[in-house]
Amino acid sequence: MGGMSGTSEAPLRPLNPDEEALVRALGQLMYVLPRAIDADMVGAHQLPFTEYNALRILSEAPDRRLRMNELAAACQLSLSGMSRTISRLECQGLVERVRSGEDARGWNAVLTDAGFARLEQSWPSHLAAVRRRFLDHFEGFDLARLASAFQRVGTAD
Repeated sequence: MGGMSGTSEAPLRPLNPDEEALVRALGQLMYVLPRAIDADMVGAHQLPFTEYNALRILSEAPDRRLRMNELAAACQLSLSGMSRTISRLECQGLVERVRSGEDARGWNAVLTDAGFARLEQSWPSHLAAVRRRFLDHFEGFDLARLASAFQRVGTAD
C-alpha cells in the first residue's frame, strides 16, 4: 500500500536486537539522566538542573535576556513550567521578569548579576554530574560523530 503522498514506501522492517536495545536504552536515558544530574546537583547544595539550565541559557542570550516563550522552548518546558521556574529564580534575586520593549504584552526573563554568579558557583557540580552520569560512559566513542547523529535526530521533521 502506498504512503499518504501516493508514492510506494518500503515495507517496515522489525527492529533487530541491537536496534531494539538502543531504542529502549535511549528511552531510559531520556528519563533517568536529567533526574540523576538534578539529584547530584541538589545533593551538592547547588541549583536544581532545571534552574541551572534556565540560567545557563539566559547567560548565553544577547543582553542575558530572552522572551519567556523562547526560554521555555530552549529549556524544553511548557510556558507554565517555565513561569514556575522563573518565579523560583526571581524569589532568589537570580532573574528578573521585565516587560518586553517590542511587545507590551510579552515578558522577558533577564539574568541578574547575582544569577550569573550563582550559575558560576553551580557550574563545577553540573560538570561533575554530567561527566559521571553521562560522558564517562562514552570513553572510546567518537563523540563528534555521536553528537552529529544526536543533532540530526533532534532536527529531523
